[in-house]
Amino acid sequence: MPFCFLVDSMALLIRNIGERFAVRIVAASIVAALAVTLPGCFSGRQGRGDVIKMQGAGSSFISPLMQKWVHEFGYLNPNVKIDFQSIGSGGGIKQSKERTINFGATDIAMKDDDLATADGQMLHIPVILGAVVLTYNLEQVSVPLKLSSDTIADIFLGKIKRWDDDRIKADNPGVDLPPVDLTVVHRSDGSGTSAVFTNYLCKVSPEWKEKVGEGTSPSWPVGLGGKGNEGVTGQIKQTPNTIGYVEYAYAVKNKLPVAEIKNKAGNFVVPTFEAVTAAAAETLEQTPEDLRVTITNAAGADVYPISSYVYILVYREQSDPRVRDTLVDFLTWSINEGQRFAKPLYYAPLPAGMVQRATAKIALLKGGAAATPEPAKQ
Repeated sequence: MPFCFLVDSMALLIRNIGERFAVRIVAASIVAALAVTLPGCFSGRQGRGDVIKMQGAGSSFISPLMQKWVHEFGYLNPNVKIDFQSIGSGGGIKQSKERTINFGATDIAMKDDDLATADGQMLHIPVILGAVVLTYNLEQVSVPLKLSSDTIADIFLGKIKRWDDDRIKADNPGVDLPPVDLTVVHRSDGSGTSAVFTNYLCKVSPEWKEKVGEGTSPSWPVGLGGKGNEGVTGQIKQTPNTIGYVEYAYAVKNKLPVAEIKNKAGNFVVPTFEAVTAAAAETLEQTPEDLRVTITNAAGADVYPISSYVYILVYREQSDPRVRDTLVDFLTWSINEGQRFAKPLYYAPLPAGMVQRATAKIALLKGGAAATPEPAKQ
């Protein structure tokens, strides 16, 4: 319909120019009004103008970016309403398996035993990359701290109890570290961020692997607990002399310092976008067909060592074709156009090779060939 094409073009133009807050409100109102009065012009692939609702939940790691995606996708698709709840990766996995949500989000791939008890074939769609960072509240120190893997493991094992410990001093020559006790802060809920961090610790510390291990809810040897990345960030910000791990965006938004981490090649690296994407690129050839992989402690001179994909979890078989088609549209948009929102929110875009592989995985929702699950690579 030529008229609908004109309306679509007008809506897109309004959307593109509506960058200032006041204009965006007007733009959203106009697009919404057009969608109601001319539903046939806005129905998109669904072929109808009534509202399609989808519920997602899981990773607090991706929550800031997911909220942006939901907002922007809603501008382009006024008849689609997506809600995402930040409940932690453990909750996202659980609710995805139980089919109480349309999609889950997790920072760590599901284990084989979890997949075995799922109600059908569960797909893992990598949608973005992020960094788990070590952040701290140490007013006496104005320069970014450097931390080696051994030092990090001993801090979280409770073997390093003070900021002026010789091992921290060895990582930071010339830095005047205060003679005060050190307090660890960790997640108290089922957390993909914890799973990523403990996966890294298991790779760099045999003692950690033997005594604690990895997972979404490990038995922490020491420290205070906080719920979600939000809770850990709040604890650190409010409590002097603390150190903890959070997704990078939470540290930046709360104006907390971020440590440089010594990588496998022996270089201290900050969590830049390039360093995180490099971790994914270095491991792309070893990534199995089902895309379940960890990329912590990857090789490469410039790699940030505590990097991770965030996965969207969806059942391949969908009972409602309209929801299925909307999922396809949303996921396809997220790994393509949606990547431009990554860096402003302190996430790293997917490497091109993974975009291609994730696209093929999304196609399975539309009846593509089945894939045989492979064990997650550690």
